[in-house]
Amino acid sequence: MSPNRYPARVDVAIVGSGPTASAYARILSEEAPGATISMFEVGPTVSNPPGAHVRNIGDPERRSLAQRASEGPGAVVETVNSPGAVKSGERRARAGTYLLPEGYAFPGEDGMPVAAMSSNVGGMAAHWTAACPRPGGKERIPFLPDLERLLDEAGRLLGVTTHAFDGAPFSDLVIKRLSAAADEGRDPAFRVQPMPLAVHRREDGGLIWSGSDVVIGDVTRENPQFELFDESLATRVLVEDGIAAGIEVQDRRNGETHRVAARYVVVGGDALRTPQLLWASGIRPDALGRYLNDQAQVVFASRLRDVEPANAPAAADGALSEQSGVAWVPYTDETPFHGQIMQLDASPVPVADDDPIMPGSIVGLGLFCAKDLQREDRVAFDDDARDSYGMPAMRIHYRLTDRDKEGLERAKKEIVRLGKAVGEPLDERPFVMPPGASLHYQGTTRMGETDDGESVCSPDSQVWQVPGLFVAGNGVIPTPTACNPTLTAVALAVRGARKITEELIRALLMSESDNRMSK
Repeated sequence: MSPNRYPARVDVAIVGSGPTASAYARILSEEAPGATISMFEVGPTVSNPPGAHVRNIGDPERRSLAQRASEGPGAVVETVNSPGAVKSGERRARAGTYLLPEGYAFPGEDGMPVAAMSSNVGGMAAHWTAACPRPGGKERIPFLPDLERLLDEAGRLLGVTTHAFDGAPFSDLVIKRLSAAADEGRDPAFRVQPMPLAVHRREDGGLIWSGSDVVIGDVTRENPQFELFDESLATRVLVEDGIAAGIEVQDRRNGETHRVAARYVVVGGDALRTPQLLWASGIRPDALGRYLNDQAQVVFASRLRDVEPANAPAAADGALSEQSGVAWVPYTDETPFHGQIMQLDASPVPVADDDPIMPGSIVGLGLFCAKDLQREDRVAFDDDARDSYGMPAMRIHYRLTDRDKEGLERAKKEIVRLGKAVGEPLDERPFVMPPGASLHYQGTTRMGETDDGESVCSPDSQVWQVPGLFVAGNGVIPTPTACNPTLTAVALAVRGARKITEELIRALLMSESDNRMSK
């Protein structure tokens, strides 16, 4: 952390500190090492190193304090840690996140009653499940010919592997049983397999979950041209002669407002607050906030049958046990669900007190559904009302279409079938999570091949109407995905960062050429 608050001028000002914002800082540090970079995060630093996953904090009390500090204006509200603890009709956020207090639903609409955000260095990557599947079929962005290479690079930045749980006693068994039920007719690349996870093991065997600290990496932390400022609210993107010129930032420690000039501005908040900042800055393209995309989520649970206890420690609070890993049932256009199957030590369905649970034997199944994208699904902003940060208040308009409802019914039947394939269901009825529960919101600053009024930014993530302004995060993804979006969002950030790098290097070469000619 820099002891000085806010430079007068930088080459690149980055708003946000999640994995996509951090990808910009990393790529610029690697490929344009002379560039001055400042990152501004509204929330506090809750870990060491900054941006680390709170799951890596061994002490439960310290971890709880880090989660509370991430909850911003929702820190006094009761949260929930276990997937099954939220009952129908309840509005409770997961630890480390907070909900919108109002404006999340309107009469005649489904709304997003549990739309959530985090305010901390590292963003939601301090609290996520670290699942990093690759998109397939219609999930992929068709106008990016380099998408596969970008996904490879995103995997490098996030530290993705499929081997973190090799040798887990029940993992192979679950995959085998799921494969027997789901693999017929699938291309080999889309058969049941271990979930790619942003996680690695220490030399002593302990797990380290990737947060934004892994994306930032040592090359950025050791870059003397990089500075990270926490508790700093970006209130406006500055635009001069139609070009991004910097940001206005409020120091949350004392309330003072400052201007930071910049050649490039990257707004890398979440899919709700990134369009909010653009709106507050008077940058209001037709597609801003539109095509809001949540992934409807169905959950179920089964107990593995015919298994024996293994000698491994039990995990707590619904965390992954050392007996288990995460199995992946990939999305296909024919089966438009993304399946995430995790063995849990804490059952997501109530179990009788006298019914002992073998660690790792309760399998939690989740199917995420691709949204039927609609222009009217949107986050809008009220200039006459303010949120707890003093920004234009959010108003979410969101409906499930008939096609969405049909997909949910199909997903419920499929999850019961898969649950019976792996074990004995703990309940006959799957549970549909309330809208917003996925935390995978997308589309609100969507990328487009051309400036046709239906997208906010170019294939390089540069806002169409404002040269020098780039957007990052899940909101940039334009396709109806079912898989976890982080890997794709980081891949798009890599493309945008390289665009800035290319322009910075070109400007430097031109400047050097002009200097030689003037001598």
